[in-house]
Amino acid sequence: MTNELKLPRGRKLSLETPVIMGILNVTPDSFSDGGQFIDPVAALNQAMQLLNDGAQIIDIGGESTRPGAPDVSLEDELARVIPAIKVIREHSDCIISIDTSKAMVMEQALLAGADIINDVRALQGEGALEVVAKHSDVAICLMHMQGQPRSMQSAPHYDDLFSEINTFFTQRINACETAGIKREQLILDPGFGFGKTLSHNYQILAQFNDFNQFGLPLLAGLSRKSMIGNLLNRDTSERLAGSLAGALIAAQNGAKIIRVHDVKETADVLGVYQACDKGITQ
Repeated sequence: MTNELKLPRGRKLSLETPVIMGILNVTPDSFSDGGQFIDPVAALNQAMQLLNDGAQIIDIGGESTRPGAPDVSLEDELARVIPAIKVIREHSDCIISIDTSKAMVMEQALLAGADIINDVRALQGEGALEVVAKHSDVAICLMHMQGQPRSMQSAPHYDDLFSEINTFFTQRINACETAGIKREQLILDPGFGFGKTLSHNYQILAQFNDFNQFGLPLLAGLSRKSMIGNLLNRDTSERLAGSLAGALIAAQNGAKIIRVHDVKETADVLGVYQACDKGITQ
């Protein structure tokens, strides 16, 4: 497995140790921080804070994908994310990820300075494969989701959880390569909470290393999600400890990118883990 991710403008991201992707939602209705960072200046300030706290990637999203979330128009999503990407790029050479499934948003985000496409629909949307194929140096995260955000948690069912997710990954990797997208551009995310029961989520966390069979970087995104709240009976604001435990277990089981809200605390956890993993005692 390669431990380096190639990015636009000749840059590279080392994945020798797990890196943190800080979440920046420029939406009014995200489940955890909706409405806080819609203004571009607020988005910039939050991005700078996330970077100072230890994030190496800023993941910008303009459409909530929480269960039952309504669709957002192309115009509204562009109006939310493009100003945020532009203002952050003006002030920083940090790695920017765009969390979207719309081909036009991908295109405009890349032109504005984004480095990574983070797509919960794994480039299955109309025109998505074609847009990404034109950008030979962009990284792409393919996430598994059963169903769609509106209904994905109504009755998730799998005959064989890991076999079905792995089959999906194989199909999407093949589709990308057929479209001209290089395999080394890809990142895989099994999609905690996206068409998964509580049991499914913890099976995936416990056996996260199973997805390393593809030889591609793995992303884990379980920060503040209902899999923590429902297990521990904690409201969204009370899920820090559970999120940190999940991040640590994911890192121990092979995750190379950890997508989180609480960057500073996660950086501390990963710092201690990495010191032990490397045998550092002083």
